[in-house]
Amino acid sequence: CCVANKLLSRNSILNMSTKPVKKSGKKSVSKFTIDCSAPVEDKVLDPASFEKFLHDRIKVNGKAGELGGKVTISRDKTKIVVNAEAPFSKRYLKYLTKKYLKKQQLRDFLHVIASSKGAYELRYFKVSGGEAEES
Repeated sequence: CCVANKLLSRNSILNMSTKPVKKSGKKSVSKFTIDCSAPVEDKVLDPASFEKFLHDRIKVNGKAGELGGKVTISRDKTKIVVNAEAPFSKRYLKYLTKKYLKKQQLRDFLHVIASSKGAYELRYFKVSGGEAEES
């Protein structure tokens, strides 16, 4: 009798915990910006080709180039804005940006810096001007 009661109570607890949980209808959307103002002003980087590179390379559900409605990429003059639904990493954007710079052979001159929580910035490496003069 006691064993049967324990099994019944255990099963009822298991049944209660396995009920599907409804998720809220609102999905969290992250907004990331990449500021390319310094290299664009010097005409070193083309923001349109960078935007196309991101569009072709960002993977959604394991497929590159098929963004669906989960990721949108837009450009305002020197900034590229990426809006993405929940499982999207800011670090992934940095990885793709570095990959683009390497492809364009700009990786030796530019680096990607996090300027704020949701933004990256492309900056030139600082070169020290302390070269020794020959006499």
